Amino acid sequence: MFHPFEIAVSGYSNTGKTTLVSRLVSRFSIHYHVGYYKHGCHRFDIDRQGKDSSVVRAAGAQQVVLSDPEHHACIKNGTPSPLALQHWASSLDFLIVEGLKELPLPKLLMVDPEGRILEEVGSHAIPGVLALIVTKPLDAGKTFGLPVFHRDDIEMISRFIMDYFLRSVSATPLFGLVLAGGKSTRMGKDKALLSYHQETQISHTSRMLLKQCREVYISCREDQKETYGRYGFPLITDVYTGIGPLGGLLSAQRQLPGKSWLITACDMPFLNTAVIGKLCAERKPFCFATAIRATDRGRPEPLCAIYEPKCRQPLMLRHAAGNNSLLSFLEDSRVHYLSLKDTNALCSINTQEDHQKALESFAAEKKSGNVDRKENSRQRRPS
Repeated sequence: MFHPFEIAVSGYSNTGKTTLVSRLVSRFSIHYHVGYYKHGCHRFDIDRQGKDSSVVRAAGAQQVVLSDPEHHACIKNGTPSPLALQHWASSLDFLIVEGLKELPLPKLLMVDPEGRILEEVGSHAIPGVLALIVTKPLDAGKTFGLPVFHRDDIEMISRFIMDYFLRSVSATPLFGLVLAGGKSTRMGKDKALLSYHQETQISHTSRMLLKQCREVYISCREDQKETYGRYGFPLITDVYTGIGPLGGLLSAQRQLPGKSWLITACDMPFLNTAVIGKLCAERKPFCFATAIRATDRGRPEPLCAIYEPKCRQPLMLRHAAGNNSLLSFLEDSRVHYLSLKDTNALCSINTQEDHQKALESFAAEKKSGNVDRKENSRQRRPS
């Protein structure tokens, strides 16, 4: 597969594949970033004979990149690798492939007027067929129990595709990850073990995430396992060390690949269930991540965000290039942002002075009777 959310439109030549794809792309592109991959076409030329790129390729260049202020294209000899195609498609919300009926991609199959392709369906020669697209009604015995849509019923076909993608999302549970692997050098003592809410911050944060996540893990260093293991939550120890919060996320993605991760720092005592609930309710799983951009900060908060499975490859590539900043990744990538007026909820406590001010703030709230009731909101743990 080239993309976590992909579907192919396959069939014999001259059955209207390109027409259907173009109509679907026109509809989806209103709200989504859609990609198109054409396979099985005849030879094509981007650099026509006599053009500079053609002259240089004829001289022996194995790869040529063409660009202007609005477009760019790469021409490379040979067959593209699946990894290269995955990287190209990763910035898209989803991908529509034309062709490749022999591969086990999920697909809509165009039925030719004579119905010849149905013989291949019946013999299981074409894998991954989700539905049949026709120009005339089929006998019930020839549908093989598959949904059947008329080629011009774009609304129903579009709805079918989106329902299929959303079922894929629901099959991928949201996991929680509390980042507690820092050394707390500025605080002078372990920030995760400080108490603001009648329990340690690591326990308080983990319990908040558990109201929205299937499972919650604590991310820590190998030497912290004994300390954090007593709080009853499973641990993910850092495999990627010395690179900050990115190491915790990459370690979680390596141990449990294919999961969506809601990560939070352990040093945000003002973070509450209302903010976490908003983040989960407005999550856009087709993007790399869903994050909060506080109105007074002008930048996203990378340590209270949801990271989708498809961000693993670009994060690994950035790490290989020496860029270990989650903030930089959010700023450079296709991310769904939420605005937040309660910017205090994202404040991190890094020094003893910060700690004392936070304690005074909570004490003042308690004294005035304005303790945040959102912490006690009735949110059920997902099944």
